[in-house]
Formats: sequence, structure tokens, C-alpha cells
Amino acid sequence: MRLARIGPAGAERPVVQDEDGTWRDLTGVVEDLDATTVTPQSLEAIRTTRAGDLPEVTVGRFGPPVARIGKIVCIGLNYRDHATETGATVPPEPVLFMKAPDTVVGPDDEVLVPRRSTHTDWEVELAVVIGTTAAYLSSPEDAAAHIAGYAISHDVSEREFQLERGGQWDKGKNCATFNPFGPWLVTADEVADVQDLGLRLWVNGELKQDGTTADMVFPVHHLVHYLSQFMTLYPGDVINTGTPAGVALGVPGTPYLLPGDVVEVEIDGLGRQRQIFGKA
Repeated sequence: MRLARIGPAGAERPVVQDEDGTWRDLTGVVEDLDATTVTPQSLEAIRTTRAGDLPEVTVGRFGPPVARIGKIVCIGLNYRDHATETGATVPPEPVLFMKAPDTVVGPDDEVLVPRRSTHTDWEVELAVVIGTTAAYLSSPEDAAAHIAGYAISHDVSEREFQLERGGQWDKGKNCATFNPFGPWLVTADEVADVQDLGLRLWVNGELKQDGTTADMVFPVHHLVHYLSQFMTLYPGDVINTGTPAGVALGVPGTPYLLPGDVVEVEIDGLGRQRQIFGKA
């Protein structure tokens, strides 16, 4: 299934796409798409509802496909080509950092270049949405049962804040609007091979990133298993799984983002985003 939330920011309503591509109102089935409704039981209730019996809706703005996210766990340097381009060693274990849920905006919402920023950068990423509580999983093979689905995350980053201002990476990752998310959540059963998805990103129409999840250092199921050894993953939590090569940081001389720039992002089967960058 493709599930989404549409409408003005803060007043989105849940929708589901039927077989002919029409979006249908889900408010009679679930109140919203959040931690309580990305569980297997709720997704099954949506799946067994006759979409044709639900009211048709006209889509304007897509909001984030999951509301009230508990936490966003991010993986750094998780693509071999990205580690190489930044001069980093491929890590022996996943590199973790966190993004605050209040960085999340809709997939086509304005993204703000922070004040005093000179190095605002782009990163297309596959997002994993957790559907069942995961703690101390026994193996990566156990992870699949805990994944509700997948979406696109744009892990916007300010590299000077991240790398040159001391302390943790979080400084360059948690600026307002730095996580466009969506346009929709595709349930896990609809993704034939999560390790065979193309990821692409354009800046002002120029292709910058063109990678594949096959290049991940640590595959999706490994990440869910690994994270569950250090923290409990709850329904509605999100994992941003890393980015392929082609970021400004990795290509010397590449201009960083400025107000007025347009970034477009897509992942096979998961939709497309488009953001115009503004000034904070």
C-alpha cells in the first residue's frame, strides 16, 4: 500500500492510494498515520478496507507520511562510495547520530538555509519506518517483522556546523526544516528488494547523486538488528539509512546550497520530492 497525509501543515489527514492511482480518504478508518496506526494490526485493517468505498480526495500538499515521530536515528557513512568521496574509512560498525523529529517537514515544503550558513548540503536517503517494537533482536533476519514500510528522507546537513564547530554532528543536522520526508509511506510488502533501489538527487536540474541501496555498507535488516542492541525502536520511529556519493562535501569546488536553489529527490517506487530553499 501507499499511505500518505495530505493537507495544510498541522492539519493533515490520512489517505490511501487505490489500484488506479486515486487517493482515498482514510479518516473513517484511522484518525491519522502515527505510532498507533503503522502497526501490523492497523495496516491490516487498512488493507482489508475496500478502497473504492472510501471518499475520493484531491491531493494538494503532501505532509510527512507519519505524524508525531518518536525519534529519528541516522546512519553516517553507510555507502561505500560516499565514504570514499569524503576521505573517510568505511566504518567497521554503523556510525549513529540523531535528528530531532521537529526537523521533519513535508516533501515539497520550503527548506531554510540557516543563518550564517555557508555549507548547507544535500543527502538523499532511504527511510525505514518501524511498525513493531524492536529490542535486542536475535539476528538481522528478525528485523523484517518490525518494519512497517519505507519512504524518502532528505537529510539536509550544514557541514561547517557539523564538522568544524566541535562536539557532535548534531549541530549540523538539526536546523529547522532539515528533514523533508515523504511523499508517502510504502508498506514493506510492496518493496520486492529493499537492497536494490535507485536513489537520485538533482540540484537546479543537475543530477548530483545517482546511487543504489545495493552499495550500503550495512543493509537495512542489519541496521534494525544493530540499533535494537543499543536502544528500543518503537512504532513510528524512523531510521535514515545513509546517502550515496555526490554530496557537495565530497566533490571539491561544488557550490553548497543557497536561497533560491531547487532540490529534487527520488527513490525507485517511493516517489519524488521537490524543495525550494529559502532563508531562515
